[in-house]
Order: sequence, then C-alpha cells, then structure tokens
Amino acid sequence: MTDMTDITHIARPPCHPGDGTSHLRRPVSILGAGHIGFAIALLLQQTGDYDILVADRDPMRLAKVAALGIATRQTAADADWSAVIDGRFAVLDALPFHCAIALASACAQAGVHYFDLTEDVPSTQAIRALAAGARSVLMPQCGLAPGFIGIVGNDLARRFERLDSLRLRVGALPRYPQGALRYNLTWSTEGLINEYCNPCEAIVDGLRTTVAPLEGLENFVLDGVEYEAFNTSGGLGTLTETLAGRARQVDYQSIRYPGHCAIVKLLLNDLRLRERRELLRDILESAIPSTDQDVIVVCATACGLRGGRLAQHAYCARIFGTEVAGHALSAIELTTAAGICTALDLLAQGRLPHRGFVGQEAVALADFLANRFGMAYAGQGALAL
Repeated sequence: MTDMTDITHIARPPCHPGDGTSHLRRPVSILGAGHIGFAIALLLQQTGDYDILVADRDPMRLAKVAALGIATRQTAADADWSAVIDGRFAVLDALPFHCAIALASACAQAGVHYFDLTEDVPSTQAIRALAAGARSVLMPQCGLAPGFIGIVGNDLARRFERLDSLRLRVGALPRYPQGALRYNLTWSTEGLINEYCNPCEAIVDGLRTTVAPLEGLENFVLDGVEYEAFNTSGGLGTLTETLAGRARQVDYQSIRYPGHCAIVKLLLNDLRLRERRELLRDILESAIPSTDQDVIVVCATACGLRGGRLAQHAYCARIFGTEVAGHALSAIELTTAAGICTALDLLAQGRLPHRGFVGQEAVALADFLANRFGMAYAGQGALAL
C-alpha cells in the first residue's frame, strides 16, 4: 500500500557528463491549466530544473497557476499554438483528447518533444503516424492507464519465456463511495465516457482484436475490499502491438465497486445514451459529485512458463493523494501528473529515445519507480520532491 506524506521539495538527480542531464532550466510548456495541468506545473516547479509556461483559455485557472509564481499565457479557443511551442524543449499536453493530434503535429513540425495523457486510441494511432521521420519525441499516453500500467504489464511479460495471460486492472475510486453508482468524478468526464463506449483492444487466443466495453465482468477482493472490473477502452496503450505473437491473452479492465457496471449498461444501452454522449456528460456532471478523497487501485497479474514451469507474478498497489508545497493533490492528480513528469525527466536525462514515436514500453519499470516523480507509485511513503 502506498500512502503519500507531505512533499516540500524535489531533489535534482545527479548530473553525469554525457547523460543528457544539466542544471540549465529546460523550457517546457504545459497546455491546459485544469486539475492535472496544475498538478504537473506544481511538481515540475519544485525541482527548479524546468522553466515552465502554462497556457489555457480560462483566466481563472491561469490565475491559480500564476499564484505559484509560474509564467502563464491566455489563449483563444482556436489558438495558434506556435507562441507556446516554438523554442521549447518539450510540450506537455493536458488538454482534452480531441486536441492531441493538432498539438502533436505542431510539435513535430517545430522539432519540440511532445507528451500527452490521452486514452483515445485513434489519436494515438494518428500521433504514431506523425512521428515517422520526426526530429523530436512524440510520446502519448503518459498517465496512469494508459501509461504506468503498460510499463508494469511489459515488465511482468518479460519475466516469462512464454506468456500465457496478462490481466491489467486499474481503478480511480472514491474512498467513501455513496449512491447506487458508488462512484465520484475524479477526472475527465469526456475521457470516462470514451472508456465506457469505445471498442477495447485485447489479445484473445493469440490474436489482436477488439472486445466490447462493459463486458467481461469479474469480481475480486483485494486487501479485504470487494471490487468488480470490466472491459474499458484505451488502457492498454500500445501493449497489444508489443506483445502480439508473444501472449495468448492480454486484456485491460477498469476497477469499480460492485454494482457500477450494471447501472452504466442501463444508461448506455437501455436508455441509448451511448448515442448522445454530450447529454450523458451533462447528466453525469450534474448528478455525480467530484471528490479529491480518492484512491488508485492497481492490480496486474501475469501467468506463463518460467524456467520450464508454470508460474504467476503480480503487481498490486493502492495509492492515495498527498500534499505538495501546501497544495493537496488527489490520487488521480498525483499519479497522472507523476507519470508525464517522469517521462519528461527520463528524456531529459537521456534514458529514452530522443526522436520518433515512443511507447510506454520503452520505459523500464525500475527506472520509472526510481525517478523522483515515479516514486509516487513505489510505496516508499514519500517522493524525492
């Protein structure tokens, strides 16, 4: 179990000649000043290693960031992003998923490294195409799931001579659930609806395929708490491509409290709100409160042949929120921001490829957990912030 304590500073990693590290402040832009964008800016600010600019069209959000002493720029809805991209070391995209392709394209043209948090499969596929011949890194899906869970899954898979099954389960859940759904909004409502409605990538009987969202319902108990899990879209990232031909079964499911899936299927299928996503978003945001009292549950299991014998390995964690420099971060804010900050840090330290498309599988789990941001996942009680 991971329970974060107060974080007051982020230590610089040691600088080694030739490893890409430097005490020079690397200029980075964060696009989007919502909860996640604020968390990213806050974590990066504590290091003193990055010269940060945060851009958003909402002046109230920017005011909160500016109060940290971080530079901000207000943009229009149809912004020309060149002013916040050109000349930067990297851009961290914390905007809604439908902005990802345009931003990645602009970064590729400018030769600026690009990172995002999207769970949207078509956006990731388009960014992969943009990365062909790019002078900079294009690295989408740098959050929790997709993101960290793919790093865990790849690490587990590599432990076997023959991988039989890899089952990845992740949930961002309220610590004190109420109501029939037993759920609170903890992140993007648009992203949540995408996960519940879009086809889910998987490997079934050795073949890459798609399976229906909200199906494959299973129940399990972890640390005495009962959960359910079911298929949702986007969580595997590029892992089905990486493990194609190497695994018999690979799937991803979202974790919820029991009873949630049945009600969501009623809304999406019986009431046909799958066909009216904007209305569904309005209903969810007006009826379900948000919370910062949340917990991240990660449960990944792999089974296969190791040393000629059938074996199983697992990675499980429960991660709570923390306080950084006097600002409370929820568990989903902390883990999502830590994921993309770790990717940026590893690139700056020369531990990732320096151009083209980079999937999460390029990150070694040991490197991630040893990173000053990645320690949020490591169960060590505090980050090296």
